Parts: sequence; C-alpha cells; structure tokens
Amino acid sequence: MSKKNKLRRKTVFALAACMLLGTTALSGCGGNSGNSGAANATDSANPANQSADPGNGPDHSKPLTITVFNNAANYQGEQTGWYGKLIKDKFNITLNILSPQVAGDQLYKTRSAAGDLGDLLIIDNSQLEELIPAGLIMDITDKVKNTQYLSKYVDQHFQPFNAAFDKVNPDGKIYGLPTFVADTSPTTFSEEIPYSSPLMPWDYYKGIGSPKLNNLTDLLDALQLMHEKYPATADGKPISPITLWKDWDNGSMENVRWLSNWYGYEQPDGTSTIQLNAKGDIVPLIDDNSMYKKILQFYFDANQRGLVDPDSPTQDWNKVSEKLTNKQVLLLWYSWQRGFYNTPQRGAQGDGNVAIPIGDTHIIQNSDAYFGNGRVFAIGSKAKDPDRIMEFMDWMSSPEGLRYYTNGMEGFNYEKTADGKFKLTEVGQTAFQDNTPVPDEYGGGGYQDGQSKINSMIIGDFAVDPDTGEFYNKDYWNATIEANKTTLTTEWQSMFKATNPTDYYQKNNMIDIVPNINTSLGTDSSDIKNKRSQISDYVKDTSWKMIFAKNQTEFDQLWTKLKSDVNGLGWTDVYAADTVKAEKIVKLRAEAMANK
Repeated sequence: MSKKNKLRRKTVFALAACMLLGTTALSGCGGNSGNSGAANATDSANPANQSADPGNGPDHSKPLTITVFNNAANYQGEQTGWYGKLIKDKFNITLNILSPQVAGDQLYKTRSAAGDLGDLLIIDNSQLEELIPAGLIMDITDKVKNTQYLSKYVDQHFQPFNAAFDKVNPDGKIYGLPTFVADTSPTTFSEEIPYSSPLMPWDYYKGIGSPKLNNLTDLLDALQLMHEKYPATADGKPISPITLWKDWDNGSMENVRWLSNWYGYEQPDGTSTIQLNAKGDIVPLIDDNSMYKKILQFYFDANQRGLVDPDSPTQDWNKVSEKLTNKQVLLLWYSWQRGFYNTPQRGAQGDGNVAIPIGDTHIIQNSDAYFGNGRVFAIGSKAKDPDRIMEFMDWMSSPEGLRYYTNGMEGFNYEKTADGKFKLTEVGQTAFQDNTPVPDEYGGGGYQDGQSKINSMIIGDFAVDPDTGEFYNKDYWNATIEANKTTLTTEWQSMFKATNPTDYYQKNNMIDIVPNINTSLGTDSSDIKNKRSQISDYVKDTSWKMIFAKNQTEFDQLWTKLKSDVNGLGWTDVYAADTVKAEKIVKLRAEAMANK
C-alpha cells in the first residue's frame, strides 16, 4: 500500500484537532459501523454525463434492477431520491433493497433455503461462511482483480480476509469484500471521539452547573437535574433523559452491549454469551459481576427515577432518530448520534451534544477498520448481471462514488476551495438534519430521504481522497475543523483541557485501543445455532423485563431465573463455542500489536 497507510496517530490527531461537532449522522444498524450520507462528482448536476463508456465496460442500454439483500439497511424497497436518480442516470440501475432489520430475521432463512438470497449481498462474516459451501456466493476473484479501484485493495485487504475462511475456502478465492476498509494502519485510531462514550447536550449540562461525574450514580443525578430543568423542547416536545429501542437487538440487548464498552468490555460480533476486555479476559454475560449486569442495573436505576423514555419498549430506531433530531434525548452513546442535531451554527451558540467523561470509565475502542468491519459485500451466485454489479461496486469505491456516498453532491452539499480541497456549503451543513429539499435536477425530494439506503461501504470514509489528501469523512476536512472551532468547541476544550474526547481519554489513561480484528471466527453447528437463538431470545426478553421491573427484588429475581433457565437451553455449549472465538480474537490482537 501507499504511504497513506503509514499515517501515525499524531498526524491524524493534528488533522482532527479541535473537531468536536459531528455533522455526520448514521441512519443505521446496530453493528460496528455506519454511514454518513453520499459524495461528489465533477458534474453532479447531471450525473449521466459521467457514465462509463459502454465500449469500455458493461452495456448500460438495458435497465437492470438489482435485488440487494442488506443486513445493514434500515429501509426496504426501491432506492429513490437523488441517489436513486444518480445511479439510474449513470448505470441504468435500480436498487431493490431487502432488509432483515425491517422484514425480520426469517428473511435470510427463507431466501437462503430457496437458493437465491439476492443479486448484491451485504451480509455478516458468519453468513458468508455458511453461504460459500452452500453455493450461494459467486467467486469474484478474477472480476475484482480486473477492476479499476477495488483491485488496489486485493493484496493487503481482500485476499487475506478471504483466505482466513480456509475451512470453506481452501483455495483462497475472493468471495466477499469486507466493509468500511480504512486506509491508515492496523493499529491506528483516527476518530476524535470513541465509537461509544457518554454524550450530553452542552448547554443543559452547563445549565445544571457542569457537575463532575465520577460514576454512573453521578450520571443519573445529572440527568435527573437536567430533566427537571429541561422537561420539554422549545416547541413543547417531551424530553427523555434516556431512550432505548429494541429493533437492533441481536445476540443480547444492544443498548446494554455498547454501554459495556465504557467500562472496558465488548461483546465480539458473532458471539452472544461473553464479554471480552483489552487484556483478553473472557467473562460470561450472566456472571454476577459482568458488565452486562452492571449496565442493566444502571438502566433499571434510571427507570426507577423516571428517566427512561416510556416509549422504549415499543419504539423503533426511526422514532428514536426523530427524537435525536429534535433534541429530545439527554444521554447519547454512539459518536455518530451527534450528527442528528449538531451544526456549526448551533455550536456558535454553545448548543450541541458533546462528550462528558465519567471518572471511573475505561473505554475499549477498536482501531480503524483496516481489514474491514464484520460484514461483506458479495454477489449472489444467481445474480442476473454480475459484471454490472461489479462495475457498480467498483464505482462505489472510487473517489467519485465515495464522495457521493459520504458527502452528497458537489455544488449542493459541498464545494471546492481555492487550495483544491473541499468545504461544506451552508446548505450542506444542515442538509441531513433538515432533510433539505433537493433541486429537481438532482432528483428532488428531501436530502436525507434520498441518501443511499445501502447504508454500508466497501472502502470506508477513513480512506484518503487522492484529490485532496484528506479523509473522505467531511468531519475531518480542514475546512470543517475550522468551521467547528465554535463556542461549543472552545468551552469544551477549556473545561476538559484537551483538543478532543479521544485526546482527553488518552491523556487520562481512560481508553484501551485494540486492533480491529475482522476475520472468520467459524460457523455455528446447527445445534449451537438453535441453542444460541433460544438463549438470545430469552436473554433479550429478560433484559427488557429487568429494566422495567417494579422494584429491585423483581430485578434480582429475574436475573437469578435467567442464570438458571439458560442452562437448560444449552448455555454451556454456546459459551464454549464463543470462548473459542474470543480466544482467536485475543491471539490475533496480540499478533497485530507485536507487528505494529
């Protein structure tokens, strides 16, 4: 790879210095990663002018509808709006998206059993491992090597990733392209804020006297004071200190999983019975001292104080995102959630969601996704026109495609500066939050409505745009960093004596950055799969009951019953399988650190 892959953390922090306002927002799934929007082209007002020459590639004369089976999508149906028009004009392609997050997990079982999952697939690593021997995934080794852009990532990214599936892929063929591949190094963390950490509205936090938070009890006290002082928005919408949602729950309760990161424990993808820390300690989810139980207790305590949104058991993510946009939530924990509300204009008024560190936390944070991030793009073995699908994926990973996906339309969302770099337009600063109307020449409709519903990338936004020398991620453009040097930023820096949250956590020894391991962890046998499903359903159901238990006695009784009942569902077997997976992660992390 180029010298870009050897950027050291100091260089990245210099680029990101003082950047506290996130204008990026993820509209998407309870996995490890997310999307921010879409990106540029030189003549974005008429994308059809940029179509590939049919003489040099696939024939675009016939319309093609691509069925996209997509675990990352929060939307089901045809891609419409400006992104839909863009790819229709450019490739004569229409995307029909199938989303298990919308339609339910049965969608995968039904379609894979029928022998045709779809044309373009965005699936989990574990599913790739199942589908290769089932003959439902196309070997794209030769196709990807002959692409213009993706071919650059074959040797150091795609080939090693696929070779790790050695049990089902002994010849090391390329079946899947990992998602959100970074262009930095295997041990670099580029972001100015951890993926999961406590975030709150700065003006409300100051409004209660900016209390120092030493632990979760202090956090609840602060949320209670804020709620008493700020019970509703200016237009009368009720504010909830904490809002939860069920539709991202997978192996366990997702809202519990990510707060466990604050205290150094993660639940690796593909597991459901364990938590793992940076030292390699493996803790059963149902251990009385597990971080999973600690966070359940935190949510229970919050609900006892009336601090949990009563809509939580019934609302979905789409409803939560509306509340975030309206500043109806006081505690956030995903870095990208800031993007639903934060803007430079609000920052100038000292208004926006920022990191508020808690003294006893010690965050676990995965490094940049140099090798990808838990999911893959693949082509179904029965795809109607694989060459056109490959051309589309290659374009998605080109500078032009990445700019559209990540940042929107040049001239509408952003523009060139005198030094050849990019800066957001005034419209672009709030287009996502405001769902700004898009001019008809781009496709009309609202900007957010028309964003790419694929909600995933092959090459991620922490790759460097060769035309600007900056990340595709617009929050890390020099122009954005300068624009975000607002009252909000400077006040935060003054209080916490750091340039940004990651800097703060590192200075205070409150974070462990671990190599981001993206590989095959092995597939479950049918017996383990069935047991895992039953245990996961039971754990999720009980977790929600515990949070909304009427008192501590009921909370404790539910926990005791959970620990007992899962043993009858095969807990020991699933835990043993998960321990093997975790031990592989620990080994690979040690190797990555030794070779950094």
